Amino acid sequence: MADTGNRLRNLLESPNFDSQSYVKQLSQQSDGDRDLQEHRQKIQTLADETAQNLKKNVYKNYRQFIETAKEISYLESEMYQLSHILTEQKSIMESITQSLLSADKDETAKEMLAAFPKETEEVKQRTLTTLLEKVEGCKNIMETPGRYLVYNGDLLEYDQDNMSQIQKVHAFLMNDCLLIATWLANRRGAVKYKYNALYDLESFAVVNVKDNPPMKDMFKILMFPDSRIFKAENSKIKKEWLEILEETKKNKVAKDKNKKEEEVPTSPVRQEVSTNPFDEDEHLDSEELVDLSPEWIQELPEDLDVCIAQRDFEGAVDLLDKLNEYLKEQPVSPRVKELRGKVDERVRQLTEVLVFELSPDRSLRGGPKATRRAVSQLIRLGQSTKACELFLKNRAAAVHTAIRQLRIEGATLLYIQKLCNIFFTSLLETAREFEMDFAGNTGCYSAFVVWSRSVMKMFVDAFSKQVFDSKESLSTAAECVKFASEHCKQLSEIGLDLTFILQSLLVRDIRAALQSQKDIIIEATRHRNSEEMWRRMNLMTPEALAKLKDEMRSCGISSFNQYTGEDCWVNLSYTIVAFTKQMMAFLEEGLKLYFHELHMVFLESLREIILVAVQHVDYSLRCEQETEKKAFILQNASFLHETVLPVVEKRFEEGVGKPAKQLQDLRKSSRSVKVNPDSTMSLV
Repeated sequence: MADTGNRLRNLLESPNFDSQSYVKQLSQQSDGDRDLQEHRQKIQTLADETAQNLKKNVYKNYRQFIETAKEISYLESEMYQLSHILTEQKSIMESITQSLLSADKDETAKEMLAAFPKETEEVKQRTLTTLLEKVEGCKNIMETPGRYLVYNGDLLEYDQDNMSQIQKVHAFLMNDCLLIATWLANRRGAVKYKYNALYDLESFAVVNVKDNPPMKDMFKILMFPDSRIFKAENSKIKKEWLEILEETKKNKVAKDKNKKEEEVPTSPVRQEVSTNPFDEDEHLDSEELVDLSPEWIQELPEDLDVCIAQRDFEGAVDLLDKLNEYLKEQPVSPRVKELRGKVDERVRQLTEVLVFELSPDRSLRGGPKATRRAVSQLIRLGQSTKACELFLKNRAAAVHTAIRQLRIEGATLLYIQKLCNIFFTSLLETAREFEMDFAGNTGCYSAFVVWSRSVMKMFVDAFSKQVFDSKESLSTAAECVKFASEHCKQLSEIGLDLTFILQSLLVRDIRAALQSQKDIIIEATRHRNSEEMWRRMNLMTPEALAKLKDEMRSCGISSFNQYTGEDCWVNLSYTIVAFTKQMMAFLEEGLKLYFHELHMVFLESLREIILVAVQHVDYSLRCEQETEKKAFILQNASFLHETVLPVVEKRFEEGVGKPAKQLQDLRKSSRSVKVNPDSTMSLV
């Protein structure tokens, strides 16, 4: 048989196996239906063995799959860190290269100036006038004295969103501004271009765009909150534009600085007689003592623009801290106010960018740590309240997305386990990150507690929808609630106790589940009572009797053996035994769901269930006339009053922590059973 199975396996596994020819050959060789049935059984056996082997291999390699996934995750994190390090190294190398090129360029410029005299300003202005005659709508450009042309050339403008070409432009760089003109489709005489925009050199920043096909030979001009992207003809022209733009901006800053320094001491002001002896001191304090000449202060607005454009948030905040420290001891003057106005505009732009980084519309991957960079910089800017609000909104959106993407399994308990793992792990990580980011802002902790309640309600909505709305059994609901409560208690290790919030959100659904199960048990008990014949149980086999004994022992009824008779008989009715098992199961499930708010609901449910059985036994005793059957009813009543009810009271007290007075009163008020020595039965 084994050889036949091996041959069949080898045949089916062969690469040249043809199913149609195999079936045709098998039909020709078989003698009848019996041979086909036997062959079908062999193939089915082989299929079952293959499925079993596949399942074993999956279980065997399951741990390797998990470890491989973890290694891939670690490798991804390391690659990200390596990419970040390489980017920083490249930035450093580019800055070094730019410094060296700048030094070489300065030396070359000096040599060229020594060899060739510089064009006079009059010649440059004449050249600019000639070129501007070709531009429509810019007659007033030359009204500004001292303005002359530095550089010009054709460029292509591209759309920032889809990187599609918009138009062809001609740029005129002057010593104090940048003119953008578009090409005219229908030329009129010498006019080739049409005025488009004029930007002051201090109003924009120039950013190099990294070559990444199809984006090549491009640079960006930032005029917050807008920006424009231009493409040069080749890399050489792009480099010239970047270098000349940067040099022209620096020359203008230096020229304005020298002009201000020359104006202050040479302004001839006739001294007036003043009766205030402190006027001279105030003048010195507000003008002469405020030194805004350092180069880093002059270039600060542009440096902030570049930092924001390059997403160097830490560098931007460092510059702001440096400025605040420098101006902390300086008196307020018009020049300081002017500088503050420019810087405050950059602070507003930086805040908007950081707010966008924390918005829920951004990618939620990376967990709470991904928000640390933006949160820390907002806190440094004095926006801790806004940082707290945005951080919690971001994490709430992440939790909502994770719950929504969780696949609903067929098994409720499996789904709840996954739901609890995702939710409470995310909550724990968020709490730890919040404690790290807002360690010095204790006022934000109340906001975190309110947020925790809101996300807990989100969790309970998903939990109740799967557990209670789908009408799961009380045992399944009890296991799910117990699992969620255990996860909730784990949060106490970071000082966060949300057990009360979880219970308060679940109390309505649990109360409804307990009452629904109580009604089911009462209905089933009444149905059995209506068919009660008061006969002993015959379990037919010793195995069934042993199983019943184990069930009663697990319910806490250790004295059940005294109610078993010879062979497989049990000296109790089926109704009382079934009621006992159902009653004890309800008690255990209720104790798993128990908390203080459910005390009276749970206790009253137990009392009502017990009362149905007790009333049925009392009614049967009053109505039954046969002595033998009445004795059997008394035996069942004795089991119910002296064995089952004390076990219920004891187990309730162990699970709740205090005795159930209502159950004690019920047992005492019901009729006790006594059997006289002369075998006469009486009810007391």
